[in-house]
Amino acid sequence: MGGKWKGLILFWLGEGPHRFGELRRAVEGISERMLILQLRELQAAGLVHREVHQQVPPKVEYSLTGFGRSLTDAMAPLGEWGEENMERLEALR
Repeated sequence: MGGKWKGLILFWLGEGPHRFGELRRAVEGISERMLILQLRELQAAGLVHREVHQQVPPKVEYSLTGFGRSLTDAMAPLGEWGEENMERLEALR
């Protein structure tokens, strides 16, 4: 669960299913290649579900699994702490 991007991806998926392009726009600064790699790792870990809708053009949506939701619930207090202490953390940079 390490890395810079996984927490942000899980945060956005916590709001509901997203298509790849939506995630790319939401997670500022991530490259297409990195998003693909991170989504694959999250999927392999059982945290993210990838659903392909059979239509033209193909539509792929990513969503959290029950396991993924349990992780985002556990991470919520850490996110709140970060928001409360943002000014102090930025001053340390």
